[in-house]
Amino acid sequence: MFNPNRLSIARKRRQLTKKDLAGKAGITAVTLTRLEGPGGGEPSVDTVRSIAEALGFPFEFFYMNDCDELTTEAVSFRSLSSLTAKQRDAALAAGSIAFEFHSWVSKKFTLPEQQLLDLRDEDPVAAAQALRSHWGIGTKPIDTLIKLLEAKGVRVFLLAEQHKNVDAFSCWRDGVPFMFLNTFKSSERSRFDAAHELGHLVLHMHGGNTNRDLEREADSFASAFLIDKGDLVSHLQRVRSLEQIVEAKTRWGVSVAALTRTAYNEKLISDWHYRDLCRQISQRGYRSTEPQSRPREKSVLWRMVFSELWKEGLTRDGIARDLNVPSDELESLVGDLVTEVPSAPPPQLRRLMVV
Repeated sequence: MFNPNRLSIARKRRQLTKKDLAGKAGITAVTLTRLEGPGGGEPSVDTVRSIAEALGFPFEFFYMNDCDELTTEAVSFRSLSSLTAKQRDAALAAGSIAFEFHSWVSKKFTLPEQQLLDLRDEDPVAAAQALRSHWGIGTKPIDTLIKLLEAKGVRVFLLAEQHKNVDAFSCWRDGVPFMFLNTFKSSERSRFDAAHELGHLVLHMHGGNTNRDLEREADSFASAFLIDKGDLVSHLQRVRSLEQIVEAKTRWGVSVAALTRTAYNEKLISDWHYRDLCRQISQRGYRSTEPQSRPREKSVLWRMVFSELWKEGLTRDGIARDLNVPSDELESLVGDLVTEVPSAPPPQLRRLMVV
């Protein structure tokens, strides 16, 4: 039976209005509105084929069970006010497809269970310290944040929207934490986004729209989680120049701007010196281009999944066919996280991949 929920998801992913899609599919806007609504009736096969071709989605996609639809109330958009309705809906629809992929993978593999804490009653800095302690990190810098998050049960995906308006977001689904990151930014800023979303997941256990207070809390959590205060003071006792900040930031994998702000918050930089450093950061273009940027982090979990599936002769295109989704949708969710498929997963992590 034709599923209007699937039609809505596919249309939103392509950022088309009902009128636009109707024109591309050669049907009337009234017909499309009826089909996407409840009790819209069963369209002809030719009509569905026209819609599928216009959207670039497999015909079979529209005859499957409902997708879990994300709502703005269930996620944390850091830049919700700067999003157009189309951008917001497209990002949320990508989340629905990620859920489909995750459910498919979960039937084949035993994935890491989530090991987050409910820290809703904690101060953000105290919460960051508590989670560091819970995960056995101590005060040391976090070398690969995505690998850590995946090992602790967070499912990390990417956003296909390659522009700065669509920021990172996170959500909970069936007790599993999900995180979506924007690769438009530098590696350092993406790491901060990931830590920020981790803050939302443990501090706000997601529900309700974000606001400035919640965003500040998540920022405070991210700073404290990525940079332990004791470690900062012992390695950056006194800030003398911007060059010193540029050199020091590599230890914690954060941006020049983020480290400068954290050092200022910890009283390692005076008011007038902080203002001067911010001026220099802007003048040198470090707000948009990060100096001495580290390589972008990759997924361990999805790389292992694709490695095991490759042994069975199942490629990403084959997975997309099994899911009845466009291959480009799967590629946009995990493509940049998995640059190559190894011949075998790392032995120390094979225990996460029990079939």
